[in-house]
Amino acid sequence: MLARARGAFVSAVQESARRLQSIVTRQFITRNRRLAFCLALVVVAIGIACVQVSESWFSPGVMILPILVGGLLLWPRALRILFVIVAGMLAYDWYDGRAGPGIAATIVITALFADVLARTRAKLGILGLRGDRMLIELRDRIRVRSRLPGMPPGWNSVSVLRPAGGGSFGGDFVVSSCDGKTLDVALIDVAGKGIEAGTRALLLLGAFGGLLGSVPQEQFLPECNAYLRRTEPDEGFVTAIQLSLDLTTGDYIVGSAGHPPAAHFEAGSGSWRLTAARGIVLGVVADLHSRPERGVLRPGDALLLYTDGLVEVPGRDIDAGIDRLLGEADRLVTRGFGAAAADLVNAMLAGQRRTDDCALVLIWRG
Repeated sequence: MLARARGAFVSAVQESARRLQSIVTRQFITRNRRLAFCLALVVVAIGIACVQVSESWFSPGVMILPILVGGLLLWPRALRILFVIVAGMLAYDWYDGRAGPGIAATIVITALFADVLARTRAKLGILGLRGDRMLIELRDRIRVRSRLPGMPPGWNSVSVLRPAGGGSFGGDFVVSSCDGKTLDVALIDVAGKGIEAGTRALLLLGAFGGLLGSVPQEQFLPECNAYLRRTEPDEGFVTAIQLSLDLTTGDYIVGSAGHPPAAHFEAGSGSWRLTAARGIVLGVVADLHSRPERGVLRPGDALLLYTDGLVEVPGRDIDAGIDRLLGEADRLVTRGFGAAAADLVNAMLAGQRRTDDCALVLIWRG
């Protein structure tokens, strides 16, 4: 009888243990809950240690650290539960004279900052530093995709991209395609700047990059215009300049859609001239009107494509900026086109308050 009762008691204890384990497992099934529990234990340990051990070793201000960790790694609901625990331990330390108004105000301000941080990351559906890694990948993709392809012997090219304000994101980008016989390049300027323009630029980079080299040269700008009208009619205008260059003969065609004119350096005369290609900006009208220009790049010649951020200064006429660009470009002839392309951009930006992204593409024939 006694053995049977003892066995029943052991079975009941085991069943209770299994139920408790099941409850604990369900409660801590997600990483978010496990981390919140650990941070709560840390906060409680700091609050108690401040009173029971030593204030010099465990100040109430140390609770700022788990709050910041929670702002980075917890969802807003779990973070606010952590705030309740912090408030309880802060009250406990305050009652014992271990916390003052300064520390309390600092913890409150930190908690508000952590809450904003958590809510912002929750909108993206990501926590921790993954959002920052996404932005870095966005920047790197734009830079890699904007590199010009390799050129056959006798031809050279270089591109320079400078986002506004020295940032990492901008709305200017380059798409290109080369099959060894023909080089197709398009320099695109998306309205806006910063991350907003950068995310839109990445979207258009993929779309325009897929069109370039896949459609006939004369259809590229109209197809880009149709894409913008179809997918994002209210997102703002986009300007573009397109170059199709025959790498055997040097014949080229330049088409423009609201973009500043390209500049052609003619080695025979030793001077730069502006191309006459003109057109309406992309995404505004359904029927795109563009007037391309044909020309020839002979040995020693160069072709310069650029965005308006390089030549446009608030309060000044853009023609003055283009004249200054051509004046600075004269130095490229003696110094070498490739070595001085970045210096040309630096010279144009020096001493000017630029609020727009800028980009430059230079192609020359040796």
